[in-house]
Amino acid sequence: MDFRDKEQYQQHYELIDEHIEKFFKDADIDVFHEIPTCDIHLDVYHIKPRNVEFELLLTSGMSSIAMNVSEIPKDSESYRFAELMTLIPKGIDFGIMYPSKTKFDWIISMIKQSAKFPHLYDTWIGLGHTIQADEEMKPYSDDTDYCGCLVLPTMTFPKKFQKIKSSNGLINIYGLFPMYKEELEFKIEHGFNEFIQFLIKNNTKEIINFKRINYCKKSTS
Repeated sequence: MDFRDKEQYQQHYELIDEHIEKFFKDADIDVFHEIPTCDIHLDVYHIKPRNVEFELLLTSGMSSIAMNVSEIPKDSESYRFAELMTLIPKGIDFGIMYPSKTKFDWIISMIKQSAKFPHLYDTWIGLGHTIQADEEMKPYSDDTDYCGCLVLPTMTFPKKFQKIKSSNGLINIYGLFPMYKEELEFKIEHGFNEFIQFLIKNNTKEIINFKRINYCKKSTS
């Protein structure tokens, strides 16, 4: 796909920067800039708020191109633009650039791959969708067993954080929840609502848990 043929919404980069400044005035912020690429320019902000138990990664650039929402029957214009975020434990060191060959690089890979997915495949993603690391559901790296993720609303931030107004339409901010192979298979077979019950039952936190149990793996005992 030639992304030069797509309409570019470069002003969205500035809107996201202003949004971050508004909600995280006192946070320390690093930016992992996109290495020159033939597709979209996608930066990832590493935001470190004070006096909370988490940090977060937030994309900037996914919304620079509209997603193809032609298959949505109603109110499709509200879903054209999105950015992705994920909450991470405090103190994670990603190095000075991405990739830096740290054991946490897979988290940035997950969020960048997910953000580019709808543009590479001329489709869209929204709440309840899953994105696999690859077609065979192999893990993102040797440092994790997570091999995909689920798009969820953030429960940590208010609704006004989850929407950015632009002259081109709303930019939605969605959260990513990493998943194991068996969980992906369960969600694909049984649907979003059925899988969500595992999260509710286990009082699952939004922050990535590297030691989280696999909710759908059958016991071998």
